[in-house]
Amino acid sequence: MNTVAPEENQSGLLDIIKLLAAATTLVGGLYGYYYLIEWTLPLRVLLVLGGLIAGIGIAMTSTQGQRLWSFIQGARIEIRKVVWPTKQETTQTAIAVFVFTLVMALFFWGLDSFLLWLTRTLVG
Repeated sequence: MNTVAPEENQSGLLDIIKLLAAATTLVGGLYGYYYLIEWTLPLRVLLVLGGLIAGIGIAMTSTQGQRLWSFIQGARIEIRKVVWPTKQETTQTAIAVFVFTLVMALFFWGLDSFLLWLTRTLVG
């Protein structure tokens, strides 16, 4: 049995049509940039930007576009909740990372030198 309501099928089809129209608008702007070579460069750039803006506008009217917009708004709210480290904490952490990296580099250099010496001693 088909459990999807007819309204959802029509909405899904409408969303597909909207997304195809958005892609077509964007590709049309890019195509115009390369096809209309006799136009001045600023007009061709405006054609691409217009196609991009119109394509985004059309795509944002679809269900996926509305979901994306609500996700972006939710992400902005969550970013505001983040407690960012102070300058002193950032400096201390960076120094710790550099010191640890230096210690590990010296350790691996020593290990590599020892293994090189051991290999040369055993081989000959």
